[in-house]
Amino acid sequence: METANYPGKTVEVAAGSCEWTGRRVVLLDLPGTYSVLPASEDQRAARDALLDARPDAVIVVVDTTNLARNLYLVLGVLDLGLPVVIAANLLDEAERRGLFLDAHRLAERLDVPVVPTVATKGQGIDGLVPQAARAARDGVLERPWYGEEVEAVVAEVARVLPEEAVPRPLSPRAAALLLLEGDERIGAAVAGTPLAARAGSLAEPVARARHALAEAIAREVLRTAAAEENLADRLWDRVTSPVAGMGILAGVLLGIFAFVFFVGGALATAFTDLWSRTASPTIAAGVTGLAGDGVVGRILLWGLDAGIGAALAVGIPYVLTFYFVLAFLEDSGYLNAAAFLSDRAMHRFGLHGRAVIPLVAGLGCNVPAIMGTRVLATRRERFLASALVTLVPCSARSAVIFGAVGFFVGLGPALLVFAVQLGVVVLAGSLLNRLVPGRSTGLVMEVFPLRRPTFTDVARKTWWRFQAYLTVALPIVVGGSLVLGALYETGAMWALSDPLAPLVTGWLGLPAVAGLALVFAVLRKELALQLLVALAAVQFGAGAASLSSFMGADQLVVFAIVTTIYVPCIATVAALARELGWRSSLGISAFTVALALLVGGVAWRGLSLV
Repeated sequence: METANYPGKTVEVAAGSCEWTGRRVVLLDLPGTYSVLPASEDQRAARDALLDARPDAVIVVVDTTNLARNLYLVLGVLDLGLPVVIAANLLDEAERRGLFLDAHRLAERLDVPVVPTVATKGQGIDGLVPQAARAARDGVLERPWYGEEVEAVVAEVARVLPEEAVPRPLSPRAAALLLLEGDERIGAAVAGTPLAARAGSLAEPVARARHALAEAIAREVLRTAAAEENLADRLWDRVTSPVAGMGILAGVLLGIFAFVFFVGGALATAFTDLWSRTASPTIAAGVTGLAGDGVVGRILLWGLDAGIGAALAVGIPYVLTFYFVLAFLEDSGYLNAAAFLSDRAMHRFGLHGRAVIPLVAGLGCNVPAIMGTRVLATRRERFLASALVTLVPCSARSAVIFGAVGFFVGLGPALLVFAVQLGVVVLAGSLLNRLVPGRSTGLVMEVFPLRRPTFTDVARKTWWRFQAYLTVALPIVVGGSLVLGALYETGAMWALSDPLAPLVTGWLGLPAVAGLALVFAVLRKELALQLLVALAAVQFGAGAASLSSFMGADQLVVFAIVTTIYVPCIATVAALARELGWRSSLGISAFTVALALLVGGVAWRGLSLV
């Protein structure tokens, strides 16, 4: 399970289990939401899970620094008739701001268990499951009361609500309240009946009464004192200011590139030397002993030596390094600040600042970033954001840029590729905003404090992601290397590369064999570089420097540009289809391929003139 110090990280229901007093307890982690009435796809997933999973108890994690806003959700869950445990989190941050929670009074006020927690330090976490078991045993002791006028209407509708319109485990009162608030699911169940006219009729009075109750309770259970001078608040003001904030954002981006370039480059050199001295001779001796030095043996060396070596030589230095940086930014909460800072600029693309979060997450992997677009309210926004995510250079494509251009040509040309990619994103976003009908919505986002990430959490998240990368990437890279080795050793490669020559060589100025690497890279994007490295290792001997033996500096730049722009990988295409449908997925994919060929050809001719 992944977490981060910004909203919108979790967009699906995740499941886990633990043992407690000899019994197996299943835990469901739901996407964050502020209301049981969904405003986006991730919030709809949370609402549906509450209704369909029939939980024995619901642990609602609230931000103690923003208690009134969060108690609105607690009241909504209690209205569903579900037993609740409140995890009053960020207690340390609240105390630094001069807010002190009377947890005992809050528990009395709502008749629910309250567990004060500091999740980043593990404080209070052990008490959640026992209290959830207690809440499940006791049930809901008291439901919120919204005044005589509202309750009279709710009771009237509950009496006449058809039994089939009340999904289990809801009570008639809970279903009636949802209907009167405008819930689509209950509204569809009473479509065609006189009750359909009542849908949403009390949305504003109920919301107003619930907010008033939440604010009254928060005032009652929180006491204030003089707040400490808070460095996090001062930093937040600085990173979100129009002038200093943009400078800090530029510095953060440059810092990311410099860290990945220098640290990743050093690791790449060290790993390649180590592999060529130790693993490569051992693998070659073992394969030759078992399969001989004929065609079969040479094909196996493509996968087992060149393939695995190239996968790890790119994955460990660049992918692992970037995942570490991304985890640090996530846990610090800086992505939340970037969303506020970039809201005005994102409106030019038909989006708002919150869309920056999946775009930045796309720097790690496009697949979860596309899933993260569910935090956006409209299909138009999700389509635009998903299309732009596919153009964001993920860690695999960044590895191609750093591994091919940065390693062999230099940091300046590598930054040039990123600059071209940024220009492509800006132009594509502006064009799509004009072509796709509709308008962008405003930005509504809760402010989360900046926090100091803990090394343990950052390292754990980095390793979890890198394990997932290796599990998916390594078999594809080895399999692709074996296939390419078979094509090369049998001579069939040239028969396949010749039809690509007019486009690859004539328009893009690349060696014909680079076209095969581009085609195979649809499986996984870093495979493009790794297959070229494998080809170079077999054709020119071990050693990563041989890549520059058959491609010049300009060709490596063009190759990286084309690889970075066109459709990322099969997994991304599938994610697009899942979120938007196959028609939109194939349309976005075709758009990126055409864009990559256009920009690549123009770049080749431009570089030839320099």
